[in-house]
Amino acid sequence: MSRLMFASSFALLFAAAAPSFAAELTISIEGVASADGQVMVAIFNSADTFLAKPLRGAAAPAHEGTVQVQVADLPAGDYAFAVYHDANGNGKLDRNSVGMPTEDYAFSNNAFGKRGAPSFQDARIALPADGATIRVSLR
Repeated sequence: MSRLMFASSFALLFAAAAPSFAAELTISIEGVASADGQVMVAIFNSADTFLAKPLRGAAAPAHEGTVQVQVADLPAGDYAFAVYHDANGNGKLDRNSVGMPTEDYAFSNNAFGKRGAPSFQDARIALPADGATIRVSLR
């Protein structure tokens, strides 16, 4: 029994000491119109969860011009993100009566759909193990 406990303890110690190989994604959001509210980001890691269930969220105070948002500790891989300027600070992307956004937004790759949001594949970016900076422009 003591060998099993030793092996388990050793495995836990090794796992804790192993490097995490996590990358940092920096999103440079251009075209922020004002210093009102926050710039909000949602990160997705699959087509199944895209625009429905974010893997991670992040925000930064808005200021006119370009705002950078950092998302740390992401494993290297494929992601897509959605960004919007929550200018009125209500925590949601406001829409008009027909469902069109009334606050500025963007998707990774500056992708856009024909009748709505782009697909995960169109917005997909590859995050390398050493991280990346991705630029998008609000519209």
